[in-house]
Amino acid sequence: MNLDHGLKLELNQKLMMTPELRQAIAILQMSALELSDVIAEEILENPVLEIAEKSSDDPEQAESVHQTEQGKDSEQLDDYFNWADYFNNGMEKKSEHTIADEKQPFEVFIKNNVSLHEHLELQLHLTVRDEMSKTIGSYLIGCIDDNGYLCSTVAEAATVLGTTEERVAEVLELVQTFDPLGVGARTLQECLTLQLVHKGIEDPLVSAIIADYLPTVAAGKYKAIGEKLKCSAHDVQQAVDVIRTLDPKPGRAFGKDESSYITPDITVERVNGKYIILVNDTNIPKLTINPYYRQVAMGGDQESRQFIEGRLNSAVWLMKSIEQRRRTLYNVMEAIVQLQQEFFDRGPKFLQPLIMKQVAEQVSVHESTVSRAIANKYVDTPHGLVSLRSFFSTAVQNSTGGQDVSTTKVKQKIKELIAEENSSEPYSDQALADILGPHGIKISRRTVTKYREELGIVSSTKRKRY
Repeated sequence: MNLDHGLKLELNQKLMMTPELRQAIAILQMSALELSDVIAEEILENPVLEIAEKSSDDPEQAESVHQTEQGKDSEQLDDYFNWADYFNNGMEKKSEHTIADEKQPFEVFIKNNVSLHEHLELQLHLTVRDEMSKTIGSYLIGCIDDNGYLCSTVAEAATVLGTTEERVAEVLELVQTFDPLGVGARTLQECLTLQLVHKGIEDPLVSAIIADYLPTVAAGKYKAIGEKLKCSAHDVQQAVDVIRTLDPKPGRAFGKDESSYITPDITVERVNGKYIILVNDTNIPKLTINPYYRQVAMGGDQESRQFIEGRLNSAVWLMKSIEQRRRTLYNVMEAIVQLQQEFFDRGPKFLQPLIMKQVAEQVSVHESTVSRAIANKYVDTPHGLVSLRSFFSTAVQNSTGGQDVSTTKVKQKIKELIAEENSSEPYSDQALADILGPHGIKISRRTVTKYREELGIVSSTKRKRY
């Protein structure tokens, strides 16, 4: 065998996922708020990037300055009228607290940052004067979880605090009278019973069901409960209606985070019979490159030029990726508006079957690009705020030979039929499938069950009213 050395040239083609491409893909998937956070981090890390300032001749800025001046004039007039009211009407002028409340945003009235433990501690200090009782109460409150249940026993608390179980039980009874009703309970049955006592509901049937038949109630077996308690299924259902007015997790109303809001990434407006698409980039700062670093790149030493060139390339690629994201979102939304014209004209009931391949072919991109473009994004339409992904649904074949029906429309029809059904004789899944047949929707019972469960609707046995 002869072995020799030589040089050989080969030309190969292969796909490589560069860091820049990964960044572009990640930016395409981000919502407007997420992208603004990423830009803020990039500005901190990349000295070449900076936020472009609006020029003085910008009409928006001029308008804001005009509004500011108007606001100052309005405040001066308000001060004048307030002083005039003071001198004319004595002390009838509004207090500062009242004026501040009128200027507070709506979000102040719907958020609740007070934790459950803080709420209970306040009631404890207002109710108890004895220091030992306060110590026991604080310990018990510390053992209450976020749902309002006591995670410790009376014996454990007595051992830790070095007191008697009777003393701990006495303080626990006091804590269980605090707001919210049912707090400090050790079991679900005790929680519901405490709420019955505080509300003054004295019904032996309700108490018996809470004590022994809650799992059976969850299964919807009212007849079986009625046979054991010697009453009718109707009476059992009436008692269950009372139980459903109680809160099984009384502590969940406290300690909530601030209300979160969805900022639409795209807005579609109807103007003169045509739909205008606006990509919401108001929260995304406009980026530019600092001119100082351009001079450094041209006249600095070799090491400085290499560093600045790398930062410049990174900055330029980021700006291109943001612009590419904006164009892709616009093109995808434009295709959706054309393919879902009935939805925008007439409402959600007329949503047509649509798959990503149809949009990808119209926009001339890959399906994965469409999938990334619609991920975690919402559009503000004439019919409300809608997720971009909700425009895509599979088709159900029309049995009458007409146009296929989207699964969203089928679910809406099932929901309407169940809402109009006779509660004493609710439709079974097979009956719903039979009713949908004459409407051109031919689906099996199992498909009806699947759609009903996705809608969060219980079965016919649990919907029945006796």
